[in-house]
Amino acid sequence: MQANRSNIKEHLLVGIVNRVSDYKIIHNEFWYRIPVDKADKMLKDRWPPKWIAFYYSSRIKKYPQMILHYGKVSSISIESRKELFPNEKINYKTIRRYYKISFEEVRTLPKPILNRRFRKIVFIESTFKKFIKAVEVNDLFDGSSLEDRLWAEFKRTGISAERQEAVKIDDKFYFLDFSIYCKKGKLDIETDGDFWHHKPERALKDNVRNNDLTSNGWSVIRFDSFQIKEKMQTYCLPTIMTNVNKLGGIDFDEESMKRFIEQNPGLSYPTYFEEYE
Repeated sequence: MQANRSNIKEHLLVGIVNRVSDYKIIHNEFWYRIPVDKADKMLKDRWPPKWIAFYYSSRIKKYPQMILHYGKVSSISIESRKELFPNEKINYKTIRRYYKISFEEVRTLPKPILNRRFRKIVFIESTFKKFIKAVEVNDLFDGSSLEDRLWAEFKRTGISAERQEAVKIDDKFYFLDFSIYCKKGKLDIETDGDFWHHKPERALKDNVRNNDLTSNGWSVIRFDSFQIKEKMQTYCLPTIMTNVNKLGGIDFDEESMKRFIEQNPGLSYPTYFEEYE
């Protein structure tokens, strides 16, 4: 697939497809919907997108747990459910408002972007540049440059991590920069930008967050900008591996990992099935 240079920095949204009926709308009518209240809460920083892609859940039997199709957004309108589905019986959702995202056509990637570890996916905000290069879902996340740098090292060294995983504790959701599942526990790896995380109010929130996570079985490790930029090899990675080893090594989801490698035979991930000693 060749990318137009003018497209590579444009925002792309990955929407979730849980129903066969929605799959049919995408492929037959070329539109996708998101509740306005949900979009305004979750997607306000990069709205509206120029591209839309679709992550199919396991309910879409033909393409389970993958992203294969996408389209260029042609228009976005706000419509009620009644307008979108005029033949649907009136119910409590009838007056709900949606963003109707229309696109020109359904395009197909040369290879699917897979969910390497079977985890629940929510909306993903990315860029077209990352999308056309992505091999797995974790490649799509467009966080800070610190996150991207650490993620590149995880891929280079074969450390199996998840990006931006949502963890629910009581009535709160926390999005982890990186989660690593070990045989005897779980690691949350956070990259702390100097400007934001050194504010007193942010430090207080981080403290509450750390307490919530550690009380629910997570070990939290935080790295600042200097450590990630200047001490990746001498401090960050050794610290991570020390904690991985203390927790018995990485606990691989072997079924999904084998499926991932079968779909990408040219990739080399030498440590995916090795225990760290």
